[in-house]
Amino acid sequence: MDEQKIKQDVSIGDNIRKIRKKQNIKQVELVQLLQLQGIDMTRETLVKIEGGRQHIKASQLRGIRNALKTTYDELLADQ
Repeated sequence: MDEQKIKQDVSIGDNIRKIRKKQNIKQVELVQLLQLQGIDMTRETLVKIEGGRQHIKASQLRGIRNALKTTYDELLADQ
């Protein structure tokens, strides 16, 4: 069974970018933190997610939440 993808009807990508930049974490650093959690992610994928051009998988969202030490509420906030 394929993992569920989350349609970005809120700007999850924008929220990820804002939180990441606020913490001074580069895209490559976030990708490395995700890979340490066993989450398959490339910088190119992160760029697409942040740009809203690719759906995010539930496992990726969970990994990003953990890596950025944030909450689902912050990641899913509607601007």
